[in-house]
Amino acid sequence: MNDRPNYITPAGLRALRERYDQLFAIERPKLVETISWAAGNGDRSENGDYIYGRKKLREIDRELGFLSRRMKAAKVIDPAAQADRDRVWFGATVTLVDEDDKERIVTLIGEDEADAGQGRISWRSPFARALKGAAVGDVRSVQLPAGPKEWEVLAISYPPAG
Repeated sequence: MNDRPNYITPAGLRALRERYDQLFAIERPKLVETISWAAGNGDRSENGDYIYGRKKLREIDRELGFLSRRMKAAKVIDPAAQADRDRVWFGATVTLVDEDDKERIVTLIGEDEADAGQGRISWRSPFARALKGAAVGDVRSVQLPAGPKEWEVLAISYPPAG
Protein backbone atom coordinates (compact mmCIF):
# COMPACT_ATOMS: atom_id res chain seq x y z
CA MET A 1 0.00 0.00 0.00
CA ASN A 2 1.33 3.44 -0.79
CA ASP A 3 1.98 6.21 1.71
CA ARG A 4 -0.64 8.68 0.52
CA PRO A 5 -3.00 9.79 3.29
CA ASN A 6 -6.33 8.07 3.61
CA TYR A 7 -8.69 11.06 3.81
CA ILE A 8 -11.82 10.08 5.66
CA THR A 9 -14.73 11.71 7.48
CA PRO A 10 -15.16 11.21 11.25
CA ALA A 11 -18.15 8.93 10.53
CA GLY A 12 -16.06 6.91 8.07
CA LEU A 13 -13.30 6.37 10.63
CA ARG A 14 -15.92 5.32 13.20
CA ALA A 15 -17.27 2.73 10.73
CA LEU A 16 -13.77 1.31 10.12
CA ARG A 17 -13.15 1.13 13.89
CA GLU A 18 -16.52 -0.58 14.48
CA ARG A 19 -15.80 -3.18 11.79
CA TYR A 20 -12.32 -3.81 13.24
CA ASP A 21 -13.72 -4.16 16.77
CA GLN A 22 -16.50 -6.51 15.55
CA LEU A 23 -13.98 -8.78 13.83
CA PHE A 24 -11.36 -8.67 16.58
CA ALA A 25 -13.52 -8.90 19.69
CA ILE A 26 -16.45 -11.03 18.51
CA GLU A 27 -16.04 -12.92 15.22
CA ARG A 28 -12.39 -13.96 15.56
CA PRO A 29 -12.69 -15.37 19.13
CA LYS A 30 -15.83 -17.34 18.14
CA LEU A 31 -14.02 -18.79 15.15
CA VAL A 32 -10.93 -19.71 17.21
CA GLU A 33 -13.23 -21.54 19.62
CA THR A 34 -14.85 -23.46 16.73
CA ILE A 35 -11.44 -24.36 15.28
CA SER A 36 -10.22 -25.60 18.68
CA TRP A 37 -13.35 -27.72 19.05
CA ALA A 38 -12.98 -29.10 15.51
CA ALA A 39 -9.28 -29.85 16.03
CA GLY A 40 -10.23 -32.04 18.97
CA ASN A 41 -12.46 -34.17 16.77
CA GLY A 42 -9.69 -36.24 15.27
CA ASP A 43 -8.42 -36.35 11.67
CA ARG A 44 -8.05 -32.74 10.54
CA SER A 45 -7.55 -33.59 6.86
CA GLU A 46 -11.21 -34.60 6.53
CA ASN A 47 -12.66 -32.27 9.14
CA GLY A 48 -14.78 -29.70 7.29
CA ASP A 49 -15.29 -27.49 10.35
CA TYR A 50 -11.55 -27.34 10.95
CA ILE A 51 -10.60 -26.70 7.30
CA TYR A 52 -13.32 -24.08 6.77
CA GLY A 53 -12.53 -22.46 10.12
CA ARG A 54 -8.83 -22.09 9.29
CA LYS A 55 -9.69 -20.59 5.88
CA LYS A 56 -12.18 -18.16 7.43
CA LEU A 57 -9.65 -17.23 10.15
CA ARG A 58 -7.09 -16.31 7.47
CA GLU A 59 -9.71 -14.12 5.76
CA ILE A 60 -10.54 -12.34 9.03
CA ASP A 61 -6.86 -11.83 9.85
CA ARG A 62 -6.29 -10.41 6.35
CA GLU A 63 -9.21 -7.99 6.77
CA LEU A 64 -7.99 -6.98 10.25
CA GLY A 65 -4.58 -6.18 8.75
CA PHE A 66 -6.17 -4.15 5.97
CA LEU A 67 -8.41 -2.21 8.37
CA SER A 68 -5.47 -1.57 10.69
CA ARG A 69 -3.38 -0.12 7.83
CA ARG A 70 -6.30 2.04 6.62
CA MET A 71 -6.91 3.45 10.10
CA LYS A 72 -3.19 4.10 10.63
CA ALA A 73 -3.05 6.07 7.35
CA ALA A 74 -6.32 7.90 8.10
CA LYS A 75 -6.36 11.67 7.98
CA VAL A 76 -9.71 12.72 9.38
CA ILE A 77 -11.28 15.71 7.70
CA ASP A 78 -14.55 17.01 9.08
CA PRO A 79 -16.62 18.43 6.20
CA ALA A 80 -18.52 20.57 8.73
CA ALA A 81 -15.28 22.49 9.38
CA GLN A 82 -14.78 23.39 5.69
CA ALA A 83 -14.01 27.12 5.51
CA ASP A 84 -14.59 27.58 1.75
CA ARG A 85 -18.20 26.43 1.42
CA ASP A 86 -18.67 28.07 -2.00
CA ARG A 87 -16.54 25.49 -3.79
CA VAL A 88 -16.49 21.71 -4.09
CA TRP A 89 -13.96 20.12 -1.73
CA PHE A 90 -13.74 16.93 0.32
CA GLY A 91 -17.06 16.26 2.07
CA ALA A 92 -19.19 18.45 -0.19
CA THR A 93 -22.62 17.32 -1.28
CA VAL A 94 -23.06 18.56 -4.83
CA THR A 95 -26.25 18.82 -6.88
CA LEU A 96 -25.53 18.57 -10.60
CA VAL A 97 -27.51 18.63 -13.81
CA ASP A 98 -26.39 17.09 -17.10
CA GLU A 99 -27.10 18.08 -20.72
CA ASP A 100 -30.39 16.14 -20.58
CA ASP A 101 -31.58 18.06 -17.48
CA LYS A 102 -31.14 14.97 -15.29
CA GLU A 103 -30.17 15.87 -11.73
CA ARG A 104 -27.66 13.91 -9.73
CA ILE A 105 -26.56 14.44 -6.14
CA VAL A 106 -23.15 13.19 -5.02
CA THR A 107 -21.09 13.52 -1.85
CA LEU A 108 -17.29 13.44 -2.12
CA ILE A 109 -15.94 11.27 0.67
CA GLY A 110 -13.07 8.90 1.48
CA GLU A 111 -12.33 5.77 -0.51
CA ASP A 112 -13.35 3.52 2.39
CA GLU A 113 -16.75 5.23 2.65
CA ALA A 114 -17.70 5.26 -1.02
CA ASP A 115 -21.03 3.76 -2.06
CA ALA A 116 -21.90 4.86 -5.59
CA GLY A 117 -25.45 3.50 -5.28
CA GLN A 118 -26.01 5.96 -2.43
CA GLY A 119 -24.33 8.85 -4.28
CA ARG A 120 -21.27 8.67 -2.00
CA ILE A 121 -18.27 8.77 -4.34
CA SER A 122 -14.58 8.57 -3.59
CA TRP A 123 -12.94 11.99 -3.72
CA ARG A 124 -10.23 10.27 -5.83
CA SER A 125 -12.64 9.08 -8.52
CA PRO A 126 -12.42 10.73 -11.95
CA PHE A 127 -15.90 12.21 -11.43
CA ALA A 128 -14.93 13.79 -8.08
CA ARG A 129 -11.59 15.04 -9.42
CA ALA A 130 -13.44 16.85 -12.22
CA LEU A 131 -15.68 18.57 -9.66
CA LYS A 132 -12.99 19.68 -7.19
CA GLY A 133 -12.81 23.42 -6.84
CA ALA A 134 -15.98 24.04 -8.84
CA ALA A 135 -18.47 26.73 -7.80
CA VAL A 136 -22.23 26.97 -8.40
CA GLY A 137 -22.79 27.63 -12.11
CA ASP A 138 -19.53 26.00 -13.22
CA VAL A 139 -19.73 23.38 -15.95
CA ARG A 140 -17.34 20.45 -15.68
CA SER A 141 -16.62 17.78 -18.24
CA VAL A 142 -16.33 14.25 -16.91
CA GLN A 143 -14.78 11.47 -18.98
CA LEU A 144 -17.11 8.48 -18.76
CA PRO A 145 -16.72 5.07 -20.45
CA ALA A 146 -19.30 6.17 -23.06
CA GLY A 147 -17.38 9.41 -23.66
CA PRO A 148 -17.24 12.88 -22.13
CA LYS A 149 -20.30 14.28 -20.40
CA GLU A 150 -20.86 17.78 -19.07
CA TRP A 151 -22.38 18.56 -15.69
CA GLU A 152 -23.37 21.93 -14.28
CA VAL A 153 -23.04 22.55 -10.54
CA LEU A 154 -26.44 23.65 -9.19
CA ALA A 155 -25.75 23.60 -5.45
CA ILE A 156 -22.99 22.84 -2.96
CA SER A 157 -23.59 22.01 0.68
CA TYR A 158 -21.64 20.87 3.70
CA PRO A 159 -22.83 19.55 7.07
CA PRO A 160 -23.59 22.37 9.54
CA ALA A 161 -20.60 23.56 11.57
CA GLY A 162 -20.58 23.08 15.27
